[in-house]
Amino acid sequence: MMRCFNNRGTYSIAGFLIHYTFCPIAMDFFFRRKRALKTLLSLSLVFASLLMIQKFKLVDNSIKDDMEVKRLEDAGWCGPECDFYKGKDLLKSSLGNYSPPVIGDDLVAPRVTVSNTTASTWDVHVMNCSEDSAVRKNDWFRRLDTRFHQFVLHRHCRYFPMLINHPDKCRNGDVHLLMVVKSVIEQHDRREAVRNTWGREQTIDGKRIKTLFLLGSPTNGKDTKNLQKLIEYEDMIYGDILQWDFMDTFFNLTLKEVNFLKWFDIHCCSAKFIFKGDDDVFVNTNNLLELIRFKTEDRKVLNVFVGDTISKAIPIRNRQSKYYIPKELFDRPYPPYVGGGGFLMSSQLARRLFVVSEDLELYPIDDVFLGMCLQKLHLAPEMHPGFRTFGIMKRRVSPMNSEPCFFKKLIVVHKLSPQELLMMWSVVENKELVCAKRTAP
Repeated sequence: MMRCFNNRGTYSIAGFLIHYTFCPIAMDFFFRRKRALKTLLSLSLVFASLLMIQKFKLVDNSIKDDMEVKRLEDAGWCGPECDFYKGKDLLKSSLGNYSPPVIGDDLVAPRVTVSNTTASTWDVHVMNCSEDSAVRKNDWFRRLDTRFHQFVLHRHCRYFPMLINHPDKCRNGDVHLLMVVKSVIEQHDRREAVRNTWGREQTIDGKRIKTLFLLGSPTNGKDTKNLQKLIEYEDMIYGDILQWDFMDTFFNLTLKEVNFLKWFDIHCCSAKFIFKGDDDVFVNTNNLLELIRFKTEDRKVLNVFVGDTISKAIPIRNRQSKYYIPKELFDRPYPPYVGGGGFLMSSQLARRLFVVSEDLELYPIDDVFLGMCLQKLHLAPEMHPGFRTFGIMKRRVSPMNSEPCFFKKLIVVHKLSPQELLMMWSVVENKELVCAKRTAP
């Protein structure tokens, strides 16, 4: 019989693994004495199996990506405006794989690993954004409010590395409605309320709904490392966060717009509609789907951009306002735009917005920037009374702002706290809620 022990009379793990079939007595003794190692060996085998499964998944996903792109090209789903994309390489496959970050002792924010063999992926991996020093020589810059200096000096920096990515969110090509929610890291309670109400991923009457939250990185002065680890852990649980490596500030909301449009064009162009809103709004999902159904049946999908439209607005000159814009930055009336609390747009239009956005200078108010993109396409947003991004009544103390029968009939209402959202959702979804109907005179 072959020996399972080394020259010193003790057992050798390597010898045991090679010759275990010939040493039943030694094996029995070994595992009685070292049960912990038995568990370790079992876990190692499981881990090796998982690695093999993942390897096969990567190969399978790569094949599926090629088939999906060909299917979209053959089907011509995007309609007559497909000619608009010719020569622009807009039919792109998804990124291969995303590994969730591990919450451990490493405090360095992870970067997404991208395969060099993938033709169309998120291609920004290093941030090299130095200020445009030539701007400082302009007279208008010297007169400009100092609050806008950093924005103007760096607004040529458009796309940023991704810290968290889910390129396979729309991989199956069956997403009817993509819910895209702007949030910041600290607002976990808002995201949780959205996930438990209108942002729940589900299928309604065969229409699949997926959800994503858009985040930047923590601003300076905050507990950056721990906040980043918390958001990574949250994403490990839910798998619904896209995060870019720019600071989450008000002026950078436009960066969320353009980075998302680029991400959508690469990874999710098969989704048919996008609802984009804030994390403090109420959305009546059934009414939103009904609006989509109406637009589809009416064959008015191509240029769908619906919300609470603001027309004939001019820049606010009050320095105390959150939306203050100095004359040096913009001195013309705004184009029509929708309140950013929530709006609906078609996939086809989103892709065209991405193309034209690349030729426009970034503007510090994201709602207005999208209006500028629409203007570039010679389009205007559609006003819909079901979108109330300033509340049901602009006077916050009005009892109408807490009347559930209004919420039952509307599509979007802004603004609610997480507790108000959860409470209103439970009331509106209650089948026993009875609302009076108007009768003909």
